[in-house]
Amino acid sequence: MKYRKFGKLDIEGSAFGLGCMRFNGAASGDSTIDEKKAISLIRRAIDGGVNYLDTAYVYLDKTSEIVLGKALLDGYRNRVTVATKMPKEAVHNRAEMQALLDEELKKLQTDHIDFYLMHGINREKWEAFKEIGAPEFFDDMKKEGKIRYKCFSFHGDYEDFAYIIQDSDWDMVQIQYNFMDIDHQAGTKGLELAGSLRIPVVIMEGLLGGRLANAPDNVQALYDRFPVKRSAVEWAFRWLCDRPEIATVLSGCNETAQIDDNLRIFDSLEPGIMTPEEHHLMDEVRKAYLSRTKIGCTSCRYCMPCPQGVNIPGIFSAWNDASLYGTDPKKDWGFQNLVRNGQTADHCVACGACEAACPQHLPIIDSLRQAWKELDAPEG
Repeated sequence: MKYRKFGKLDIEGSAFGLGCMRFNGAASGDSTIDEKKAISLIRRAIDGGVNYLDTAYVYLDKTSEIVLGKALLDGYRNRVTVATKMPKEAVHNRAEMQALLDEELKKLQTDHIDFYLMHGINREKWEAFKEIGAPEFFDDMKKEGKIRYKCFSFHGDYEDFAYIIQDSDWDMVQIQYNFMDIDHQAGTKGLELAGSLRIPVVIMEGLLGGRLANAPDNVQALYDRFPVKRSAVEWAFRWLCDRPEIATVLSGCNETAQIDDNLRIFDSLEPGIMTPEEHHLMDEVRKAYLSRTKIGCTSCRYCMPCPQGVNIPGIFSAWNDASLYGTDPKKDWGFQNLVRNGQTADHCVACGACEAACPQHLPIIDSLRQAWKELDAPEG
């Protein structure tokens, strides 16, 4: 296992960090965990050299921390660093923050959390965290030894990221990043900004929720033509680990074979490993994926709100995902949520308000009809 410096921190972490959100292997909804199997997977990863484990209060209906805590008994806790998270929705004052942290420590069966993250924040959530004194609470918990590092995980745009990362004294940040997300959310600009501040970056969604693990035909053809043969998974992780700003890449595993494959892959990955030819390949792979785009919607939301309640950007996002990555809308939680909430394209009455507002002048009405036809109007 390759180990990487955590920016300004005096520690090293495994290039492969085990994400503890997907132990059950379920596509969505089901949070039942086979504890014996999950504990075996965690310990197999640690025995293979993994020393960074990531969970969260809400993962798997609040059971992930419990399972991880059991896996870290018998001396395993002393071999790893643990990251978990505080969701803003669960806390409204200092007393609730203290109670939640104490609950997490109990679940994890530990006296301290190494990396404690404000979970999935954007500018709005960051301001809400500040209003209840979260930055001061985290600093106080560092002094008491209940947490080692003050961190945040991020879902928002680059401008929000740039503001948040420079608005407090952070020890680590976690962002969504992969070869398709170079201009999405924090993106490459955010990664480089964190690097310039010497703040270590942990990567989530390196495989885009598994979407990049199975390449469509036009992408696989590019991989097949390259002289060196690697799986789509290995190419995605190799591309990430080339970046020196990245401290560790999270990967969720629910089978022993996935643990072993990741241990093999990350055993040779380090900054600067990609050749110019390999970078060119991944640029072509990105273009091949993007060529499958159904509609160039940027989710600017100028078309919203729809008078009929249609979630236009959500429909187009599901349509593009199905085309780019082969996702099944019947198993996609986000799209099924649109169905449950009655926000689907079949409610469109072709009033034209969306097309009048669209800065890209997209043919929204006809595209919604085609999207609904191809998404097969799944049952809610």
